[in-house]
Amino acid sequence: MAHLARSKASLRIFGDDLIPDEVSRLLGCSPTEAWTKGQVKVSRSGKELIRKSGAWFLKASDSEPENIDGQVSELMAQMTSNFEVWATVTQQYEVDLFCGWFMAVSNEGVSVSAHTMSLLAERGIELSLDIYGPDEENDSGKVESC
Repeated sequence: MAHLARSKASLRIFGDDLIPDEVSRLLGCSPTEAWTKGQVKVSRSGKELIRKSGAWFLKASDSEPENIDGQVSELMAQMTSNFEVWATVTQQYEVDLFCGWFMAVSNEGVSVSAHTMSLLAERGIELSLDIYGPDEENDSGKVESC
């Protein structure tokens, strides 16, 4: 089985009452990006958008070829391994590991180790996937950024 060409991964935490500094304190690390409900974001076009929910993201390094096991290890190494803390976080907020998996050609595959699945399950983290097929207009076989 050929491995996926590229992968992106980030831990995402959402909640209407989410306070980024409190999540950071609980997990023991700072986010890559975070905001509170009602915070205003200015889009590239200059339009003001109001955040509908609070969010806290921790992004892993992109991997080419894919390495979901390494990306999960990278993320988990930055945060607490205290399962009681994780239980508090997952009961209070929506938590997932969001992955973008990118194919360069058809029929590529991926395996997620039992260890990685255990790391996620022990913490109550749901796995969310977006899988992107090869770019048919790109003859080089290289996947374009989304």
